[in-house]
Amino acid sequence: MSVKTLQLILLTAPWFSLFFLDKNTIKRYMPTTIFTALLMTINFQIAYAYGWWEIHQSIVPWGYMIDASFAYGIFAVGTFWIFYLTSHRFALYVLSNLVMDALFSFAVFPLLTRIGIATLKNITAWQYFFVIFGLSFVIYGYHKWQEKIFIPLAPK
Repeated sequence: MSVKTLQLILLTAPWFSLFFLDKNTIKRYMPTTIFTALLMTINFQIAYAYGWWEIHQSIVPWGYMIDASFAYGIFAVGTFWIFYLTSHRFALYVLSNLVMDALFSFAVFPLLTRIGIATLKNITAWQYFFVIFGLSFVIYGYHKWQEKIFIPLAPK
C-alpha cells in the first residue's frame, strides 16, 4: 500500500464510524469536532512557521503545511469519539487524552518518520506531546461552553 493510499484511508475511514451513531449524538459533538479541526489547522500553521516538523508526503496541494489526513481525519474523528465516550467524566477524559497523545507523540510520529510522511525538526517528541495534550484542555473548555446550548433530552 502506498503512503498516499494510507493517508487517504486515515482521512476518510474514521468518518464512516459516525454512521453507527444517531443524529442527535452527531449534532451534539460535531461542533467540538469542527473546533478541533480549526485548532489543528492553527497548530499546523504555527508548526510550519517555526519549523517544528517537515511534511514529506501529502494528499492535498497545501499538504506541505497541514497533514490533512491527520488534522481532518483521524485526529478530528478521534476527538469526537473521545468526547462521546468520556466527556461526562473529566478524569477519564484527561486520562484518555494523556494515553492517546503519548501514543501519537512517542509511537506514531516515529512511525511517520520511518515511512517518510513527516519528521520532527525544531521540536522534541515531549514538546509536541505537551502541545497537543494542552490543546485537549482548550477543546474540553470549548465543549463545556458549547454544551450549555443543548436542551437535555427527555427519556423516552
